[in-house]
Amino acid sequence: MKLFAISDLHLRYAANRQLLDQCPRFAQDWLIVAGDVGETEAHLRFCWERLTERFAKVLWVPGNHELWTLTPDGVGGERRYLHLVEVCRQYDVLTPEDPYAVWPGPPRPHKVVLLNLLYDYTFRPDDVPVDQALQWAQQTRLVCADEHYLRTEPYPNVASWCSERCRQAATRLADDGGDWPTVLVNHWPLRQDLAILPRIPRFSIWCGTRQTGQWHARYNASVVVFGHLHIPRTVWVEGVRFEEVSLGYPHQYAASRGLASHLREILPGGTGHSDC
Repeated sequence: MKLFAISDLHLRYAANRQLLDQCPRFAQDWLIVAGDVGETEAHLRFCWERLTERFAKVLWVPGNHELWTLTPDGVGGERRYLHLVEVCRQYDVLTPEDPYAVWPGPPRPHKVVLLNLLYDYTFRPDDVPVDQALQWAQQTRLVCADEHYLRTEPYPNVASWCSERCRQAATRLADDGGDWPTVLVNHWPLRQDLAILPRIPRFSIWCGTRQTGQWHARYNASVVVFGHLHIPRTVWVEGVRFEEVSLGYPHQYAASRGLASHLREILPGGTGHSDC
């Protein structure tokens, strides 16, 4: 029995949908899908119709692409997120709004903590004021599509939504009790030193929040799972394994290897080692 993870399936691409269609069965195993399934409800349903038949349990956290509102009259912000949660529940897919699942092992039971924490533009150099972070990124002609498509109502901006999501998650984790080791799952990396994008370094401002930099230690994590960067790798920080689990766009992966080869094993094992 294994716990796998993948993110950034980006099902608007026909090649990615074909790869998902060809995924073999893992009847005894669980799968974490760590965000950016696609931009539409149809993408989400396409995903769950296939993966829930192939895995014993599927767990999801949203990425920024799921939260986009592509039409002026579409539902956005928190209402959109909660609607997608209800879609997931129709397929028995677990979400950040559900009770934490307990992975029964091996190697031992872990609490799988699903998070939706967003970002607040604080992944930036210390000499760049947070209220100037967007201008700093735009100096290199870089603007994330979130600035056009990610609505945040009822919150005035994404930083406010992020702050409230972090507050709620911290309260829930503090109140949850027990000494379980955890697997923390969030689409965006929890640490600024993991948001390294060599080709577009200033994209880091759309990659997380400094508020979560020590959550791996505070909440007894054995593994932290994230995506968003499209740079799959394993990094060890203070004895905790961080797994970036992205598939990515068609030009970023080897389709000939099949989807199974792109799944990252979270428990009981995991491969690779590097230090941040």
